[in-house]
Amino acid sequence: MVDKKINKILVPLDGSKNSIRALEMAVSIAKQFEATITGAYSINIQPHSEFQTTATVSKEWKNEAKKILDNAKKIALQNNVDFKEKTMAGNIGYNLIKLAHDKKENFSLIVMGSRGRSAVKELFLGSVSNYVIHTSKIPVLVVK
Repeated sequence: MVDKKINKILVPLDGSKNSIRALEMAVSIAKQFEATITGAYSINIQPHSEFQTTATVSKEWKNEAKKILDNAKKIALQNNVDFKEKTMAGNIGYNLIKLAHDKKENFSLIVMGSRGRSAVKELFLGSVSNYVIHTSKIPVLVVK
């Protein structure tokens, strides 16, 4: 029997129903393994975007991130699961993989929704999910 311990779970969150279902699955797993969850919110703002310097846009996405992460934290805490949060700006898939592979973080698992809020729909998976699945060096659980 393989004895793989799951200590830390990364859950990308964007407020979509799929990301909430992924969080709920991560909470269930975290309870079984006494693992911690890190909820990650990333906005797709490129480094040299003309919007980056706009205070209104920055404030809005930070407010949205806070709302989504606060809700996720509430769900985790109601289930006695430790929850940490991380916000990022830039390419979403790249940010998630960079965080997932960070040696200081040492994540055991990524649990994510199959499709987020993106207006562009791919045939089976969202573009971020697809990217993460194909580039992650750690296991990825995709929740529909």
